[in-house]
Amino acid sequence: QVHLVESGGGLVQPGGSLRLSCAATGLSLDYYAVAWFRQAPGKEREGVACLNSNDGVHTWGDTFYAESVTGRFIVSRDIARDTVFLQMNSLSPEDTAMYYCAASGDYGSTCHVINWSYGMNYWGEGTLVTVSS
Repeated sequence: QVHLVESGGGLVQPGGSLRLSCAATGLSLDYYAVAWFRQAPGKEREGVACLNSNDGVHTWGDTFYAESVTGRFIVSRDIARDTVFLQMNSLSPEDTAMYYCAASGDYGSTCHVINWSYGMNYWGEGTLVTVSS
């Protein structure tokens, strides 16, 4: 059984940084696409970053970012710990949201070109990020 658990959220001042973690059990995240999403109160869920699988044959762990976070957020994978991270820098109040990680259940999967949530079979419960002074 696959479980994803996010952690690392909290309260941070504008301009600050946080690193979110998405730890998986029952799934080796290196071989499956993983994405981060967020949902702010009263708003629709949006994709933040997506990471292709890295099987070393057809996929190479390419990363993709929403325009709103490009240059500020970095998604990465720790193979040994089966954990995906989202490093968030230069945070602003607009980044306040519940952040979720999701993973595909298809080996060698890649981020969907239209909607990163397509093909994401597993979702965590989320971790809350609040950016406020």
